[in-house]
Formats: sequence, C-alpha cells, structure tokens
Amino acid sequence: MVNTLQAQLSHISAHTLGNKTNGEDLVVSRAELDLNDDELRSRLTTSFLSVFNSTEYFHFTFTDGDFRHNPMFQWTDEIFASADQFHLKSVSIAKHLYEVSVHPLIKSGDLFVVLFSKISIDGANTEALGIFKSENKSSILKLTPKKDGRFEVDLQSGINLEKLDKGCLIYNLEEDKGYRLSILDRSGKSSDAQYWRELFLRVEPVKDEFQATRNILDIARHFVVDQIGDEFELSKADQIDYLNKSIGYFKKKDEFNQKEFEKEVFEDPEVIKSFRKFDTNFREQFSIDREDGFSISAEAVKKQSRVFKSVLKLDKNFHIYIHGDKEMIERGVEKDGRKYYKIYYKQEL
Repeated sequence: MVNTLQAQLSHISAHTLGNKTNGEDLVVSRAELDLNDDELRSRLTTSFLSVFNSTEYFHFTFTDGDFRHNPMFQWTDEIFASADQFHLKSVSIAKHLYEVSVHPLIKSGDLFVVLFSKISIDGANTEALGIFKSENKSSILKLTPKKDGRFEVDLQSGINLEKLDKGCLIYNLEEDKGYRLSILDRSGKSSDAQYWRELFLRVEPVKDEFQATRNILDIARHFVVDQIGDEFELSKADQIDYLNKSIGYFKKKDEFNQKEFEKEVFEDPEVIKSFRKFDTNFREQFSIDREDGFSISAEAVKKQSRVFKSVLKLDKNFHIYIHGDKEMIERGVEKDGRKYYKIYYKQEL
C-alpha cells in the first residue's frame, strides 16, 4: 500500500500537448516551474498523489520483452540517478507522449512531470516520478469587489486538480524488474484511451496476489457468461448462481485453492472438467501464468465484484437481483406459452 502522508514535491515541470494527427502543437517549457508558495506546493502534492490508493502495480516492458529498451524506463533511470537531468528528461517524456498521441480522438491537454521524495510503499521509503495529464478544463466564477461597492464577475477556465485524466507514479523500487508503477486512467478501454498504457508507458501487470486473484475471477466470469451455456442446459438464474458462488468463494476465503474452488462453485464433475479445459485455453490465449494456490487480494475481489452481474433481466418489464439461494426462485412456462419465474421468501425487509 502507498503512503504519501510525508511526501514532498521536489521538482515539477509543465508542458502543453496537442494532438499531432489533428495538427496541434507541442509546447515545452524552457525550465521547471518555480513554486515558492508552500501552500500551493502542498496542495499540488496532495492532489497529484491522492488518486493512487490501489495495490495494483505494473512494470515497464517493451516490444522485444526487454524493459531496458523502453525509453520511459531509460529516462526514469536517468532522473533517479541525477535530479539535475529532471527538466531535460521531462521534455523528452513530453515529446514521446506527443509522438504516440496519434489517434484523432485523443484530447490535447497539460502535462506535469513531478519528482517526489519521502513516499512509503509497503513499508519501504523511496522517491517517485509522477507523470500527469489533464485533458479537461473546468470553469469557475470569480467575484471581485469594486470601489463603488458592487461586484464584478469573471468566468475563468483552468485545471481541476481533483479530476486528473491520466497519471502514473513510478517508484524507485525494483529497478532490475523494470521499476514498479501505479497507473491512473479515467478514459476507459476505448481505442483512443489505450495509448497511455500501451503506447506511452508500455507496461505489464506485476505478477502478485492482486493479479492472480483478478485473473482467476476473470476466467471464471468468462466461463460462466460465454461458455457454460453452450455445453449445459442452464437458465439465466443458474448462471447468476454460478457467478454469485464464484465471487462468494473469494469473499469468504483468505487463500485460493484451485480444486477447492472448483468443487465449491461448480460441484458437477462434468462442469469442473469443462472449466479446467476453458481455464487452460484462456491462459494460453492471453499468456497468463497458472497459480493453483495464492493469498487472495481483497482489493482485487472488490474491483472484480463490480462486473459480476447478478441481475436477471426479463424483457423490458422487470429486473430481478439474485444474491443468494437459487432454490428460492423457480422457472416455468404456462400452458399458453408465457414464461414465468416464481420467487419464494421468508420475510420482507
């Protein structure tokens, strides 16, 4: 876990980035920002770092698999080696981001490159290089009193520090593995948004308990949603029950055991056999390592829970949320062909 309570901002440079494809310019600063205001420095530190509260980490990589060939790794390495290189390398970073911002829907924005000290991560004190991009301006109204007792109102536009669009924090840790990073990207998974992680930073997830938990939950969800219905006759309620059992296993356990998981969630030997085959093919397709046992990450479970849909949608009339015992819901068909679900309960809450 990242602790930034004692963090200090030691260097900061700012540049403006347009979209190269759309004919917009890159404007780089000649020097670092001069922050003599302690309150402003403190506010910037808090705003930049407050978004990094996840234990999902990444390492630099590159197209040939050698992270040392990644220019972002090289510039980071040079900054950590000598802070005198900070501004010069921040310009290189800005130029690199400009060159990969080729999708026409990528927004222009302001880029901040920041060096922090006194950051604690998993108990280890270190420095970190932060890179942040703001793509959306916010409007504010400023009231100014006039000499005649009236007020003058002015509409101004600026950066909302509470809503930075993209960012990363590169910790001066695990240099031999490609450094450790945290990433912020509010743009989602659209093709124009993927440039930040895939083209600019070029990173891969750290292989730890967070990623292991996320992987198996993702595999289980895809199996239930995309595969199991093709092999077995199941109702939508049955599928939701499998999803609930899958996420329920991870919520009540501290350690993952593959065989135990399969038995508790899928029960039927034929379904288990089908899941194992799907699991193997999925890992081969996406180059995911197999881990039959590991400590479960509560944060990964919480994040993945959001995509485990437990809603039974019936035409456009009803949504039924199923959270538990599937024996309390019964499916059938009337003589006239109308389909129905019968729901049992013990008490109204």
